[in-house]
Formats: sequence, structure tokens, C-alpha cells
Amino acid sequence: MNHGPILCVDDDPNNLGILRHILKDLYSLVFARNGAEALQAVKKHNPSLILLDVQMPDMNGYEVCRQLKQNPETEHIPVIFVTNKSEIFDEKAGFDAGGVDYIVKPLYPMIVQARVSTHLSLIQASELERSCRAAVYMLGDAGHYNDTDTGVHIWRMAAYSKVLASAAGWPIERQNLMELAAPLHDTGKIGIPDAVLKKPGSLDAAEWEIMKTHSQIGYDILSKGDTPVFNLAAEIALNHHEKWDGSGYPNGLAGTRIPESARIVAAADVFDALAMKRPYKEPWTLDRIMTTLEEGAGRHFEPKMVELLKDNLSRILEIKETLDRQNNMINSNEQK
Repeated sequence: MNHGPILCVDDDPNNLGILRHILKDLYSLVFARNGAEALQAVKKHNPSLILLDVQMPDMNGYEVCRQLKQNPETEHIPVIFVTNKSEIFDEKAGFDAGGVDYIVKPLYPMIVQARVSTHLSLIQASELERSCRAAVYMLGDAGHYNDTDTGVHIWRMAAYSKVLASAAGWPIERQNLMELAAPLHDTGKIGIPDAVLKKPGSLDAAEWEIMKTHSQIGYDILSKGDTPVFNLAAEIALNHHEKWDGSGYPNGLAGTRIPESARIVAAADVFDALAMKRPYKEPWTLDRIMTTLEEGAGRHFEPKMVELLKDNLSRILEIKETLDRQNNMINSNEQK
């Protein structure tokens, strides 16, 4: 996380003194008296947040903010404008320039402290979200570390799962969680011996029993992460091989006893698995895939999920084309 100081920028020393008095006991501070000094201070100190005056002689605060937002190295730094300009169009100009907040002088300590605290908390929340997302990506790849053919598959089926979650009426926050949680459905394969996981032929009965334990292993791993995304991922990992008619594993759940998250992932996962090339098969045609899903409705899959997939097929195929194109570009660049 960014633990840099707060940069206070104002051409009036009295205003800088007021900001110092308000914030000095709470935060580390640095100061600049004009736009040019502000840009230099940003390079030198990498501040967590900038309190920026608007009316300054060399370049105004809006221009300083625009320059910061045009630079990839500084665009992430939140800027709060601190100014005498109190008209609505002044405030809009500040937001248009890239500011996150607007404080009108005279400055009241409680207001300044509250605004600064709020935006620093938002930075922390954003950093935590990025860290969580990075952990999800690493776990998703780890679950398929020994199977390079399925690396792209997990990100495609995650995108399809989000589409189905939306079609099933999930709120947007849960849809986003689904897209992060779905790639972790096979995390438990980390615990399956290579002799079983990489066996080129069919598994015998004993090996199949070992393979089926990956659902429970995945749940045991993911349930240790007590956050919404890992709670959902654990639920999916445990139940994504359950079948609508109760013939799945590990617990033989049937119908709506299977969590809806797992019912969604089951349909998305099989759709993409059938559509992809594998060492032992060519990709299936779309007609063959849809026929298989329709035949599995009421047995393997919840009938509603198959209908939702059919209703949103154009969107799913669009996502597939986009992700496949991106993957081909990455592979092409790596080969150069």
C-alpha cells in the first residue's frame, strides 16, 4: 500500500499553515507553493494524497491535476481540491480535471480531517481488493499448474459464469464475486498425485475415487479464507461436480440442494470444456455442444441453467472470441 505523505499545495503560506495545523498530528506532510513545485514534490515524495489549491499564479490546480492524471505513474494519486471557488461549475471543473473531492475555504478541521480519512480509507480498500484479486489469479493458475491446456479455460468459464449469474438475477456485486470465485473450482487438484492427474489413459476405479477427492480438498483449502470471494469459491469447489439428479459427487446432492453457484459453474464449465481442443479430442461443434447440454438438462444440469445459457449464447460466444483472440496475441508475442 502507498504510505507516502500528504502533499499540501497552496501559494498562500497562511493556508499551508492552516493545513499543517489541522493535519500534522495525524499524518506526515510535505508542502509546495505552486504548480511546478507540486509536480516536483510528487516525483520526489510519491504522496498518498494531494490537497491542491485551484488559484495559483504559474499554473492553476486544474492543470496540475490534469498533468498528474495523464501520467501513468501518478494517475492513481487522489487529488482533493481546496479552494475559495464555490460555484457549482467550479466544483464540476475540479471533478472533470480528475479530482476526487472539493473542499471550499474557510477550512474547518473536522471537515478536512474527515475528507482526508475517507479517501485514504478508499485507497486501502482498493489496495486490498487488488491483493485479493492477485491471490485469486495465483490460486486459479496453481490449480491448473500441471495442465497448461486448461489455463485459458478457467478464465473463459469464469466469464461465462458471470453472464449466467446475471441472467439468474444475481446483483452486480455477486456477479463480480462469481467471476473471481469460479476460476478456483478445481483448486483441489493441487492435492491429486501426478500419477492420477497426468495419467494419459482412462482412470481405473481406485484412481477415479482419488480424483473425486479434489472437490473436498479444494473446499478445505478455500474455506480457510474467510472473505466473500473465498467463501463463494469454497462452495463452488465442493459442489461443482454434483448433478441435478443426485448422481454427482462428493455428497450426492440433487436439485436445489445444490447451491446455485455450483449449478451455474457446472453448465459454464462443461460448455467451455467441450468447446476446447484437448490432447485426446478436437473441439466440438456448437450444435453438438448444445445438444449435449440439452440432453443433460434434468440429469446433469439444472434445466433453467441450460435455458439461460441458450438465451445468452451470443454473449458467451462473443466473450469466447475476445478471450481466444487475446490469448493468441499473447502466445504470438511470447514466441517472437
